[in-house]
Amino acid sequence: MLATRVIPCLDVAHGRVVKGVKFQGLTDQGDPVELAARYAEQGADELTFLDVKATVEDAGTMLEVVERTAEQIFIPLTVGGGVRSRDDVARLLAHGADKVGVNSAAIRDPELIDRIVADFGSQVLVLSLDVRREASMPSGFEVTTHGGSRGAGLDAIAWAREGVSRGVGELLVNSIDADGTKEGFDLELLRAVREAATTPVIASGGAGEPAHFAPAVEAGADAVLAASIFHSGQCTIGEVKAAMREAGVTVR
Repeated sequence: MLATRVIPCLDVAHGRVVKGVKFQGLTDQGDPVELAARYAEQGADELTFLDVKATVEDAGTMLEVVERTAEQIFIPLTVGGGVRSRDDVARLLAHGADKVGVNSAAIRDPELIDRIVADFGSQVLVLSLDVRREASMPSGFEVTTHGGSRGAGLDAIAWAREGVSRGVGELLVNSIDADGTKEGFDLELLRAVREAATTPVIASGGAGEPAHFAPAVEAGADAVLAASIFHSGQCTIGEVKAAMREAGVTVR
Protein backbone atom coordinates (compact mmCIF):
# COMPACT_ATOMS: atom_id res chain seq x y z
CA MET A 1 0.00 0.00 0.00
CA LEU A 2 1.30 3.46 -0.90
CA ALA A 3 2.05 5.75 2.03
CA THR A 4 -0.25 8.74 2.46
CA ARG A 5 1.71 11.99 2.10
CA VAL A 6 1.51 14.80 4.64
CA ILE A 7 2.06 18.19 2.98
CA PRO A 8 2.39 21.52 4.78
CA CYS A 9 1.09 24.39 2.65
CA LEU A 10 2.67 27.82 2.74
CA ASP A 11 0.46 30.58 1.36
CA VAL A 12 2.96 33.24 0.31
CA ALA A 13 2.22 36.94 -0.27
CA HIS A 14 4.98 39.41 -1.10
CA GLY A 15 7.64 37.02 0.19
CA ARG A 16 5.96 36.19 3.53
CA VAL A 17 3.79 33.28 4.68
CA VAL A 18 0.20 34.33 5.44
CA LYS A 19 -2.98 32.58 6.56
CA GLY A 20 -6.64 33.49 6.81
CA VAL A 21 -10.06 31.93 7.26
CA LYS A 22 -12.13 31.08 4.18
CA PHE A 23 -9.48 32.98 2.16
CA GLN A 24 -10.13 36.22 4.13
CA GLY A 25 -8.26 38.20 6.81
CA LEU A 26 -4.69 37.20 5.98
CA THR A 27 -2.16 37.48 8.80
CA ASP A 28 1.64 37.14 8.74
CA GLN A 29 2.96 33.70 9.73
CA GLY A 30 6.68 34.06 9.08
CA ASP A 31 9.50 33.53 6.61
CA PRO A 32 8.75 30.84 3.99
CA VAL A 33 12.31 29.53 3.77
CA GLU A 34 12.61 29.12 7.55
CA LEU A 35 9.21 27.40 7.79
CA ALA A 36 9.99 25.11 4.84
CA ALA A 37 13.24 23.98 6.49
CA ARG A 38 11.45 23.36 9.78
CA TYR A 39 8.75 21.24 8.15
CA ALA A 40 11.28 19.23 6.17
CA GLU A 41 13.10 18.45 9.43
CA GLN A 42 9.80 17.40 11.04
CA GLY A 43 9.25 14.79 8.33
CA ALA A 44 7.03 16.49 5.73
CA ASP A 45 6.74 14.35 2.61
CA GLU A 46 6.36 17.35 0.30
CA LEU A 47 5.85 21.11 0.51
CA THR A 48 3.39 23.31 -1.36
CA PHE A 49 3.81 27.05 -1.93
CA LEU A 50 0.81 29.02 -3.15
CA ASP A 51 1.39 32.63 -4.18
CA VAL A 52 -1.92 34.09 -3.00
CA LYS A 53 -1.18 37.59 -4.26
CA ALA A 54 0.34 36.59 -7.58
CA THR A 55 0.96 39.64 -9.73
CA VAL A 56 3.45 40.50 -12.42
CA GLU A 57 5.48 42.75 -10.12
CA ASP A 58 5.57 40.07 -7.40
CA ALA A 59 6.86 37.31 -9.71
CA GLY A 60 10.52 38.05 -8.99
CA THR A 61 9.96 37.83 -5.24
CA MET A 62 8.30 34.44 -5.53
CA LEU A 63 11.02 33.04 -7.80
CA GLU A 64 13.65 34.09 -5.28
CA VAL A 65 11.69 32.43 -2.44
CA VAL A 66 11.32 29.22 -4.48
CA GLU A 67 15.03 29.15 -5.31
CA ARG A 68 16.16 29.77 -1.71
CA THR A 69 13.75 27.10 -0.45
CA ALA A 70 14.82 24.51 -3.02
CA GLU A 71 18.41 24.98 -1.84
CA GLN A 72 17.36 24.20 1.75
CA ILE A 73 15.12 21.15 1.36
CA PHE A 74 15.33 17.76 -0.30
CA ILE A 75 11.66 16.86 -0.63
CA PRO A 76 9.36 17.66 -3.58
CA LEU A 77 8.23 21.28 -3.82
CA THR A 78 5.01 22.27 -5.60
CA VAL A 79 4.47 25.93 -6.49
CA GLY A 80 1.20 27.50 -7.64
CA GLY A 81 -0.39 30.91 -7.99
CA GLY A 82 -0.29 33.13 -11.05
CA VAL A 83 0.80 30.35 -13.43
CA ARG A 84 -0.66 31.40 -16.78
CA SER A 85 1.58 29.83 -19.45
CA ARG A 86 4.02 27.03 -20.22
CA ASP A 87 6.79 29.66 -19.88
CA ASP A 88 5.70 30.29 -16.26
CA VAL A 89 6.00 26.54 -15.65
CA ALA A 90 9.47 26.43 -17.23
CA ARG A 91 10.58 29.39 -15.10
CA LEU A 92 9.41 27.81 -11.83
CA LEU A 93 11.01 24.45 -12.67
CA ALA A 94 14.27 26.23 -13.51
CA HIS A 95 14.21 27.91 -10.07
CA GLY A 96 13.78 24.64 -8.18
CA ALA A 97 10.10 23.67 -8.20
CA ASP A 98 9.41 19.97 -8.79
CA LYS A 99 5.72 20.39 -9.59
CA VAL A 100 3.56 23.35 -10.60
CA GLY A 101 -0.05 24.06 -9.69
CA VAL A 102 -2.50 25.73 -12.05
CA ASN A 103 -5.99 26.98 -11.27
CA SER A 104 -7.65 30.09 -12.75
CA ALA A 105 -5.65 30.07 -15.99
CA ALA A 106 -6.63 26.46 -16.73
CA ILE A 107 -10.31 27.27 -16.20
CA ARG A 108 -9.98 30.19 -18.60
CA ASP A 109 -8.05 28.10 -21.16
CA PRO A 110 -8.35 24.32 -20.55
CA GLU A 111 -5.91 23.66 -23.40
CA LEU A 112 -3.19 25.12 -21.16
CA ILE A 113 -3.30 21.75 -19.39
CA ASP A 114 -2.66 19.96 -22.69
CA ARG A 115 0.31 22.21 -23.49
CA ILE A 116 1.94 21.78 -20.08
CA VAL A 117 1.47 18.01 -20.09
CA ALA A 118 2.86 17.76 -23.64
CA ASP A 119 5.96 19.81 -22.78
CA PHE A 120 6.75 18.69 -19.24
CA GLY A 121 4.75 15.51 -18.50
CA SER A 122 1.76 14.77 -16.26
CA GLN A 123 3.95 14.32 -13.19
CA VAL A 124 4.77 18.04 -13.17
CA LEU A 125 1.18 19.31 -13.20
CA VAL A 126 -1.15 19.68 -10.21
CA LEU A 127 -4.64 20.99 -10.99
CA SER A 128 -5.71 23.10 -8.03
CA LEU A 129 -9.45 23.43 -7.39
CA ASP A 130 -10.75 26.06 -4.96
CA VAL A 131 -14.23 24.70 -4.33
CA ARG A 132 -17.29 26.12 -2.61
CA ARG A 133 -20.73 24.67 -2.02
CA GLU A 134 -23.23 25.91 -4.59
CA ALA A 135 -26.71 24.39 -4.79
CA SER A 136 -27.20 25.40 -8.43
CA MET A 137 -24.40 23.07 -9.57
CA PRO A 138 -25.26 19.43 -10.47
CA SER A 139 -22.85 18.09 -7.84
CA GLY A 140 -23.56 20.85 -5.32
CA PHE A 141 -19.98 22.13 -5.67
CA GLU A 142 -18.65 24.99 -7.80
CA VAL A 143 -15.04 25.69 -8.73
CA THR A 144 -13.86 29.29 -8.25
CA THR A 145 -11.12 31.55 -9.61
CA HIS A 146 -9.07 34.54 -8.43
CA GLY A 147 -8.24 33.09 -5.02
CA GLY A 148 -11.77 31.92 -4.36
CA SER A 149 -13.33 35.33 -4.93
CA ARG A 150 -15.20 34.55 -8.16
CA GLY A 151 -17.47 31.64 -9.03
CA ALA A 152 -16.49 30.12 -12.37
CA GLY A 153 -19.99 28.86 -13.13
CA LEU A 154 -18.38 25.44 -13.49
CA ASP A 155 -19.30 22.25 -11.66
CA ALA A 156 -16.29 21.24 -9.55
CA ILE A 157 -16.65 17.49 -10.08
CA ALA A 158 -17.11 17.85 -13.85
CA TRP A 159 -14.00 20.07 -13.94
CA ALA A 160 -11.98 17.55 -11.92
CA ARG A 161 -13.02 14.86 -14.38
CA GLU A 162 -11.99 17.02 -17.36
CA GLY A 163 -8.63 17.79 -15.77
CA VAL A 164 -7.94 14.08 -15.35
CA SER A 165 -8.96 13.38 -18.95
CA ARG A 166 -6.51 16.06 -20.11
CA GLY A 167 -3.67 14.41 -18.21
CA VAL A 168 -3.08 16.30 -14.96
CA GLY A 169 -0.89 14.38 -12.53
CA GLU A 170 -2.75 15.27 -9.33
CA LEU A 171 -5.80 17.14 -8.07
CA LEU A 172 -5.42 19.54 -5.14
CA VAL A 173 -8.94 19.92 -3.76
CA ASN A 174 -9.31 22.89 -1.44
CA SER A 175 -12.61 23.48 0.33
CA ILE A 176 -13.21 27.22 0.72
CA ASP A 177 -16.05 26.52 3.18
CA ALA A 178 -13.73 24.53 5.45
CA ASP A 179 -10.57 26.62 4.92
CA GLY A 180 -9.06 27.84 8.18
CA THR A 181 -12.09 26.77 10.25
CA LYS A 182 -10.16 23.90 11.90
CA GLU A 183 -13.38 21.85 11.94
CA GLY A 184 -12.14 19.05 9.67
CA PHE A 185 -11.88 18.37 5.95
CA ASP A 186 -14.97 18.44 3.70
CA LEU A 187 -15.43 14.66 3.46
CA GLU A 188 -18.46 14.88 1.16
CA LEU A 189 -16.44 16.88 -1.36
CA LEU A 190 -13.51 14.45 -1.16
CA ARG A 191 -15.76 11.43 -1.74
CA ALA A 192 -17.32 13.09 -4.77
CA VAL A 193 -13.92 13.92 -6.31
CA ARG A 194 -12.56 10.45 -5.51
CA GLU A 195 -15.47 8.84 -7.32
CA ALA A 196 -14.80 10.96 -10.42
CA ALA A 197 -10.99 10.89 -10.51
CA THR A 198 -8.39 8.24 -11.22
CA THR A 199 -5.41 10.46 -10.33
CA PRO A 200 -4.10 11.11 -6.81
CA VAL A 201 -6.23 13.52 -4.76
CA ILE A 202 -4.76 15.95 -2.22
CA ALA A 203 -7.20 17.04 0.49
CA SER A 204 -6.97 20.66 1.65
CA GLY A 205 -8.94 22.96 3.91
CA GLY A 206 -10.23 22.49 7.45
CA ALA A 207 -7.62 20.49 9.40
CA GLY A 208 -7.78 21.49 13.06
CA GLU A 209 -6.28 18.54 14.95
CA PRO A 210 -4.35 15.33 14.21
CA ALA A 211 -7.56 13.27 14.37
CA HIS A 212 -8.96 15.09 11.30
CA PHE A 213 -6.47 13.62 8.84
CA ALA A 214 -7.35 9.90 8.80
CA PRO A 215 -11.03 10.53 7.88
CA ALA A 216 -9.86 12.49 4.81
CA VAL A 217 -7.84 9.46 3.72
CA GLU A 218 -10.84 7.20 4.30
CA ALA A 219 -12.89 9.57 2.12
CA GLY A 220 -10.43 9.08 -0.75
CA ALA A 221 -7.44 11.39 -0.28
CA ASP A 222 -4.00 10.14 -1.28
CA ALA A 223 -2.32 13.07 0.46
CA VAL A 224 -3.39 15.55 3.15
CA LEU A 225 -2.41 19.19 3.12
CA ALA A 226 -2.66 21.72 5.95
CA ALA A 227 -1.38 25.14 6.96
CA SER A 228 -2.76 26.79 10.13
CA ILE A 229 -2.36 23.72 12.32
CA PHE A 230 1.38 23.63 11.57
CA HIS A 231 2.12 27.37 11.41
CA SER A 232 0.54 27.95 14.82
CA GLY A 233 2.69 25.25 16.40
CA GLN A 234 -0.51 23.52 17.52
CA CYS A 235 0.97 20.22 16.40
CA THR A 236 3.92 18.85 14.47
CA ILE A 237 3.97 16.75 11.33
CA GLY A 238 5.22 13.87 13.46
CA GLU A 239 2.15 14.11 15.70
CA VAL A 240 -0.15 14.10 12.68
CA LYS A 241 1.59 11.05 11.24
CA ALA A 242 1.38 9.26 14.60
CA ALA A 243 -2.39 9.86 14.77
CA MET A 244 -2.81 8.64 11.20
CA ARG A 245 -0.72 5.54 11.90
CA GLU A 246 -2.82 4.79 14.98
CA ALA A 247 -5.95 5.04 12.81
CA GLY A 248 -4.52 2.44 10.41
CA VAL A 249 -3.25 4.78 7.71
CA THR A 250 0.12 3.95 6.13
CA VAL A 251 2.55 6.89 6.39
CA ARG A 252 6.29 7.28 5.82
